[in-house]
Amino acid sequence: MSAAIPLRLMLAKHATTTALTDGRLDTAPLVLEHLTADPIHKVFAPMVREQKYDACELAIVTAIQAVASGNPIVPLPVTVAARLQHKCIIFNANRGTVRPADLAGQRVGVRAYTQTTGAWVRAILEREYGVLSSAVNWVTTEEAHVAGYHPPANVTMTDTGKNLLKLLEDGDIDAAIFGNDLPKEDWVQPVIPAPDEAARARFAADGIVQINHLVVVAQDFVRQHPEAVRKLMALFVASKEATRFAEGELDLFPVGFEAIRPSIDVLLKSALHQGLISKAMTAEEFFADSLALL
Repeated sequence: MSAAIPLRLMLAKHATTTALTDGRLDTAPLVLEHLTADPIHKVFAPMVREQKYDACELAIVTAIQAVASGNPIVPLPVTVAARLQHKCIIFNANRGTVRPADLAGQRVGVRAYTQTTGAWVRAILEREYGVLSSAVNWVTTEEAHVAGYHPPANVTMTDTGKNLLKLLEDGDIDAAIFGNDLPKEDWVQPVIPAPDEAARARFAADGIVQINHLVVVAQDFVRQHPEAVRKLMALFVASKEATRFAEGELDLFPVGFEAIRPSIDVLLKSALHQGLISKAMTAEEFFADSLALL
């Protein structure tokens, strides 16, 4: 019998991982300690900079930058958070209408330039509306999770002390990108008309998923316990297979390299154009360590 292997897993609650975290699956030889945080993004920097957990949920753009910078983490092809992102760029209707074609030369706020929602919105604008990231003036309120990253020259951090919503309300910015905290004020409108319909139509056409978070493992843990990582991957696969989606609900959670690859390749290509990484990277390169292991 294999010796027990303790594994500290930092993971928010997700429908596709519930079977793993609620004890329904046999995790042996892993002795799983499920940790969580609210908001989960607060643990991203400690994971990248200190490898604080054996395995951890991580924003996909943070993971891409971490791999590109040589941080000792190993991404697994496991999507745990994703959503349709067309609705996430908004404008203040009290100050006029803003559409994608209007964004060139305008000021668009985003929590951090490296925020995954922002990266996907920029990819959507680039791929579907011909709006290049380099044509927009980006205004941020936070720095990147990966130490040492320097954003492009058209990115500035505000020193007003205002949050994004206040900046938008006061007209300091022309549009803004939000994630789960999408505001509900009646003066807030989406830059992309009928965004949910546009997103569903695009997904039906190309199947590209706007992945927010995946799972990474500390490189030292991978080296010491490769069999544990293979077991962990199998558990994520089994947990996803145990998930029941409601009628009409889209499956936006690819698990496994071939399933996740098309979406990762789209984001990697756009990440280079956006200045999030300095050299081209393929999905095979991004997942190289886990592909060698799994």
